Amino acid sequence: MYTTDDRGVLNNYAAEPNVYYAEYPSEDQQQRYLFQGAVAVLFVSLLVLTAFGVS
Repeated sequence: MYTTDDRGVLNNYAAEPNVYYAEYPSEDQQQRYLFQGAVAVLFVSLLVLTAFGVS
């Protein structure tokens, strides 16, 4: 989509995507998110403990 003013200057506009509501995660997805969060907490904890151990 674009417009042209009286001097011939073009203004280009990006195409806007359709808006939609997100769906609530299923029980299986919630379990995967919980597992991923637990793994992330474990990983960050190990990184912090390693940093303290090295210093």
